Amino acid sequence: MLKSVKKEEQLIRAVIHVVLISGAITMLAPFLWMILTAFKTKIESLDSTVILPSKLIWSNFSTAWYKAPFMQYFINTLFVAIMCTICQVMTSSLAAYAFSHMNFYGKDWLFAILMGTMMIPQQVLLVPDYFILKQLGWLNSYLALIVPWSAGFFGIFLLRQFFMTLPKDLWDAARIDGCSRLKFFFKILLPLSTAPLTTIAIFTFVGNWNSFLWPLFVTNDQAFYTIQVGLSNFNQSEGTEWHLLMAASTFCTLPLLIMFFIAQKQFIQGIAHTGSKE
Repeated sequence: MLKSVKKEEQLIRAVIHVVLISGAITMLAPFLWMILTAFKTKIESLDSTVILPSKLIWSNFSTAWYKAPFMQYFINTLFVAIMCTICQVMTSSLAAYAFSHMNFYGKDWLFAILMGTMMIPQQVLLVPDYFILKQLGWLNSYLALIVPWSAGFFGIFLLRQFFMTLPKDLWDAARIDGCSRLKFFFKILLPLSTAPLTTIAIFTFVGNWNSFLWPLFVTNDQAFYTIQVGLSNFNQSEGTEWHLLMAASTFCTLPLLIMFFIAQKQFIQGIAHTGSKE
């Protein structure tokens, strides 16, 4: 009886491993195809039967880099992503602190309304946001790319859930020592929230790095184009140059991979600790 149970467990584990490995291969296949195509010649990139490049053509990356102003695209994207990340971390942490440690009239109703905004697709708000920015005269500017994304409810919700897991005795002890609310927030609460803050920063940075529809909507000047809009223009101008397009896609994706491997520990901790009671 025990042997049959063990055999069933081993069979289940084997099936799970096969499913996980198959899923991983399926997810990595487009990424591997992109990298392999980036090293091919033009003729090999147009031939669907050629999987591996005959030799590594490193010059594809420099050729793609200089065929479009990717340096300007990178500078714009980095500036917008960093500013949005800083603003969203600040606004999310302050709002989450108010919702978790302060009492005011209508707090629960306001939180419920804000949570409901997560159900509204961003595409629905494109047109009204566009006309608001047009009336403010912010189109074709960094303000149009940064200000609408300087706050988000996902970060507020994530930090509120984490703040609520911290013992209330921290505030009582700090208040006895004469600590103000702002001092408690900056000196005690934020240093304890490294993991969720890193998670919010990663999500915000990646979201703005990969943003395409909004920058395309509010900018028509190449001086303000971000990476994704620049790649789209590069695709239109070099549509048959698959090896160059994949080379450009590779060096545009590389910064995100480097950032994730550097901050993956904090990212996993932030997801694991959010909403759990200790």
